[in-house]
Amino acid sequence: MPQFRYSALSPAGESITGLMDAASADEVIARLQEAGNLPIEAKRSDTGGGEGLAGLFRRNALDHTQVLRFTQQLSTLLGAGQPLDRALGILIDLPDSPAARTLLTRVRDTVRGGAPLSTALDQQHGVFSRLYINMVRAGEAGGSLQASLARLAEYLERSQALRARLINALIYPLILVVMVGLAILFLLGYVVPQFQAIYEGMDAELPMLTRTVLWLGDAVRTGWWLIIGAFAALAWWLERRFRNPTTRRALDAWLMTAPLVGPLIARAETARLARTLGTLVQNGVPLLQALSIARNVLSNRVLAEAVEAATEAVKGGGGLAHALARSDGFPRLAVQMIQVGEESGALDTMLLKVADAFDSETSHAIDRMLTALVPILTLVMSLIVGIVIMAILTPLYDLTTTIG
Repeated sequence: MPQFRYSALSPAGESITGLMDAASADEVIARLQEAGNLPIEAKRSDTGGGEGLAGLFRRNALDHTQVLRFTQQLSTLLGAGQPLDRALGILIDLPDSPAARTLLTRVRDTVRGGAPLSTALDQQHGVFSRLYINMVRAGEAGGSLQASLARLAEYLERSQALRARLINALIYPLILVVMVGLAILFLLGYVVPQFQAIYEGMDAELPMLTRTVLWLGDAVRTGWWLIIGAFAALAWWLERRFRNPTTRRALDAWLMTAPLVGPLIARAETARLARTLGTLVQNGVPLLQALSIARNVLSNRVLAEAVEAATEAVKGGGGLAHALARSDGFPRLAVQMIQVGEESGALDTMLLKVADAFDSETSHAIDRMLTALVPILTLVMSLIVGIVIMAILTPLYDLTTTIG
């Protein structure tokens, strides 16, 4: 039987945490309620709570992990029958960050003033996305705020898990590139200049490869600051170029046609679009409004424009599948599954099935690419180091052979 980690409030208002063996999180919540406690959160103890390196890039008062936790806890409290005002008051004291507590206090005070929760969240300077706010607003309109928050928490958890998986999978290749790069710089900046003095004393004709490596070593040793400045200038120029919408769209169009990357991007973006649309439609958001929101979650400009065109086609009375089929960017299987969902009247369910299928395909494709990436990087870096060493030692070997 799995073990769950829970947090709750005792009848005296004290915070309690612990571990409990249960068949599901619902059973943990029920047992806590039977004991007279107010459950706040219950999740499996063997699931990771971090985001890899994502925690290093926190900009908002609530980061991705904290938004997910807030959503889960608020859904649990509302499901336990707590009024929204009291639930928000309970959640204020839980975050460790003063900025997070201040933000939740503002949300609670706005709700106390008579505003809907969606309005209070919308006033928090972009901490909560349009997707988040519209799902909350739809839940309020339909009288199913707790169910909307539960579905939203599931959506956020899936998105965060994929993001964390990518970050964690790329850590080892990144460390490998950095360490081998430093080794190459050490060879060029320290080891190669030692041999340069030897070769100058020999007054011998050196091969072109050796002269090139000696020149690179001298450049690294004496002009390292110029190299750093050149890389910084290149990074600044590229960043400025990619801010240009025309350049960014051209890059996205090229990526879509790349042999290995293109299909992977198409599958990943299709899964993201389908999950967002399915979650919104299932939550009662009209399809046109859902398409407008879902377009903003796509990172590829070409596919975002295709969704925008599909929105106009749907607005004119056409079907979603037919509108998406006009673009070559979306996989045919996804379009056919969406058409089946429209014909059967279960578009939201079919969209979520599309998302599950293409999430799985994307994960497998990423695993295969990363499995091949590490040996390829190792081979390339080893080849570079071998060329440098061979360029330095070959003249000495030739000289020793001639003397012998």
